Amino acid sequence: MESKFILNLIHRPEMVPEYAEKVTGQGKEENLGRKTLLTESLDIFKTQQAIAHKNGLKTTIQMTYASLFNDEAVALAKHDHEVYGDEIGSTLLGLSCEEFRKKYRTKDFCIWMFDLETKKQIVDDVFGKFYDRFGFYPASTGSYYMDAPLINYIKEKYPTIQCAVATCWEEGPKAYHTCNNSWYTLFDGGPWAPWIPSRANTHAPAANEAEDSGIVAIPHLSRDLIACYDGNGSNFGTHPQNVLRGMIYDTKTWELPYLYNLIDQYRYQEKFNDGYAYNMMFVGPGWMNKMGRWEAPYELLLHSYEEGCAYYGKLKQEGKLTDMTMSEFAGFYRQTHGYTTPECALWRDILYGSDKQLFWYCDPFMRACVNMDQGGAIVDLRPYAAKLEWPVGIGTPHVQDCSYPFLIQEKYRAGYFTHYAGEGTVRSAKLRHNGEEVDLCLCRTHAHFRAETLENGRTARKLILDPVEIRFSDCTLTLQTVLTFVEGESDIRIDRRILEMSDPDAEIEIDEYMVACYGTTEYPEDMTGIRLYADKDGDNHELDYAYLCRECVVPGAEQVRAVVPPIRTVVSMTASGRDAAGYYKEGYAFSPMFTLGYKGTIKEKEAFTTWLKLAKED
Repeated sequence: MESKFILNLIHRPEMVPEYAEKVTGQGKEENLGRKTLLTESLDIFKTQQAIAHKNGLKTTIQMTYASLFNDEAVALAKHDHEVYGDEIGSTLLGLSCEEFRKKYRTKDFCIWMFDLETKKQIVDDVFGKFYDRFGFYPASTGSYYMDAPLINYIKEKYPTIQCAVATCWEEGPKAYHTCNNSWYTLFDGGPWAPWIPSRANTHAPAANEAEDSGIVAIPHLSRDLIACYDGNGSNFGTHPQNVLRGMIYDTKTWELPYLYNLIDQYRYQEKFNDGYAYNMMFVGPGWMNKMGRWEAPYELLLHSYEEGCAYYGKLKQEGKLTDMTMSEFAGFYRQTHGYTTPECALWRDILYGSDKQLFWYCDPFMRACVNMDQGGAIVDLRPYAAKLEWPVGIGTPHVQDCSYPFLIQEKYRAGYFTHYAGEGTVRSAKLRHNGEEVDLCLCRTHAHFRAETLENGRTARKLILDPVEIRFSDCTLTLQTVLTFVEGESDIRIDRRILEMSDPDAEIEIDEYMVACYGTTEYPEDMTGIRLYADKDGDNHELDYAYLCRECVVPGAEQVRAVVPPIRTVVSMTASGRDAAGYYKEGYAFSPMFTLGYKGTIKEKEAFTTWLKLAKED
C-alpha cells in the first residue's frame, strides 16, 4: 500500500532569478541578458533536477515565462519529462525578462498585483508561449498568490489546469516587518495544506460543487505551524534556505536536524487526517547561486538541498512517502477528499523544545487556531463561511493585501495579555467564586485528538484537553475542556466540565466570552456599522456600534450575535447550562473590540456548553 504522506517537489528554471533583478553583490545594476547569469541559473536548475532524480524523486517543472524563450531550458524539461516522468507545468513567477519588460513596460513581477485585464493578458502570453514550445497547455501553474478572479479566468480558458500553487502561509505583516518593509506581499489567513479554493475567495475552501473553482490549490512551502505563526515564515519551512536563513543548523557539521523534524512533524499529521499528510518543497535557482547574495556559502546551500532531497528519498525507499507531480496530486486529492473534509493539525514546538502546542482546523466555514498554552483559547479565527470577495491588484481597494480577514488574531489584536484595556481578541472563559476570578488563558495544558462518527453519520473531531486545576482561596476544582468540530457544520462546540471540587456544594460562575473585531493587519478598522444583538422570544436587543462602551445582559437569551458588514460575517454564540444569560459588550476607541458571551453557574460533575457559529451576512 502506498504511503499517504505525499510530496510535491517543484522546480522552476528561472533564467533571471527574482533576486538578481535589482543589483549584483557588487552593487552594480544587473545586465539581465548577461550570458553568465543565464548559464548559472540554468546550471542550478540542472543541479536541483539531478539531486531529485538521484534520490528517486520526480518533480514538477514549472517553466517560467523567461525560460520559454530558452531552447536549452525547454529541451531539458522535455528530456526529464520523458526519462523521469517529471511534469511540465507553467508558473506565473519569473515573469521579468527582456521580452516581458518591452511589452508591459513595468518592473512589477507579482501576477496578483496587476489589474485584472493585464492579468488575463499575461496569462494568455505565458500559456500561449508554453503551447508554442510544447504543443499542449499545462496541467499545473502557480504563483506566491493567485486571487479568485485570476484562477476563475485560467480555469475557464485553460481547462487543462488541475493544480496551482495559490498562497504562501502567513506571509503577512510579520514577514513584511522582518524584511525591512520591502517585501510587499501580504497573504495571512489561508490554509497551510492543500484545499479546493472557492470561486469567491482563493483562501476560503469551496463548500460544494457550485463554489468549486475547478482546481486543487497547494501552499508555497510547508511551514512550521508554530514558528511561522509566532514569527517570520521565511525562516521556518521546507525550503532548505529557510532553515539556513533562520540559522537552524549546526554551523560546524552542517547537520540539519530541524529540517528533518519539520518533515516528520508533517508526517505526524496523518494521525489527525485519516492517515493522510502532505509536504511540498518549491525552490527556484536564485537562492543557490555562487555570487554571495545569501547568508551562506554555496557549498552549504548545495549541501542543504542534497540533504533535504536525500531525506525525502530515504522515506520513499522505506515506503513512508509517495512522490507525485502536481496534477497527479490534484487527482488523488479529489478522490480522497470531500468538500467538507477538514484539515487538522495538532502541532508541537520543534524549534525551541518547549511544551507549546497549537491545534489548527480548516474547512469551508472557518480557519481556527486553539492554543493549549492559553488553556485551549481560540487565538485565530477566519470566517470562511462569508466567502468574502476580496479583489486584489491595481485598481482594487487591495493592491497588495490579499489576506483573509480575521475575527480573532492574537498577534495583531493582543490576545489575552494587554497593557491597559480589557482583553484583546480571544475566545476563552473565566471562572469566578466569592469575588475571585481566574481566566483559563492562564492555565497551560495539552490536548489529545479523537474522531468520532455521530448518529447522523457525520464525523466529529474532538480536541480533548488535559484537566487543569483552578485554586480559589476557599475552593479548588479540576476542570476539563473539550472542543468539537463537526464536519459540514459551521460551529465550534466547547464543553467545560468540573470533574471534582474540594467543596462539592460550591457554585462557580462561568463566563464564556469571545472578544473580536475584524482586520488583516495590526491597525484598527472602523467598527461603526457593526450591530450587536441578544435575542430572546423574538425580541432582539440591538445596538449599533458607536464606541460608547455599552453592555446588555439578557437572562435566558437564545443567542447573542454580531453582524460585521465590512467582512459580510455573522458570528453568534448559544449556550446550554444552568442560569445561562447572554450578553454583549461594545468597545471604545482605545479598545476597539466587541464581546459576545454567556454567564452561568456550574457545580461539581456539571458541564456548561457553548457553540460559536459563523455565517454569511445575507
